[in-house]
Amino acid sequence: MTDRDNLLAGPPATYLLENEEAAEALRSGASPSSVAARFPAYSAAWAALAEAAFAAGDPVMAYAYARTGYHRGLDQLRRSGWHGTGPIPWEHEPNRGFLRSLSMLGRAADAIGEDDEAQRCDQFLRDSSAAAAAALRGSGT
Repeated sequence: MTDRDNLLAGPPATYLLENEEAAEALRSGASPSSVAARFPAYSAAWAALAEAAFAAGDPVMAYAYARTGYHRGLDQLRRSGWHGTGPIPWEHEPNRGFLRSLSMLGRAADAIGEDDEAQRCDQFLRDSSAAAAAALRGSGT
């Protein structure tokens, strides 16, 4: 049975392309700030900035960084054929920057009292990837 035959199959999963140069820069120890400046569309750099700001007790900066990574990721998802619904697998490494940004956006929104935004982000994360929701809920990121 194909997805076309199965009405319950839902939309296909979306797999973002990796920016190898940006990923290597982060892996090799470049600061997330320098990576974000050099590769502003790279959500993983924005997610790392959001995580660091949140850990440092600055939820407003975390919110701003996470929102940037989230919107950059949405742009990439749409270019990859995503139409607003469907799985965004955590297991696919290039998707993790977007998913981490989404998670941090929710956490920072909660910290600054944006309850509706926090709930929306939490639901979006769970709908996109149960594995991401579980991994990020337990890791503090």
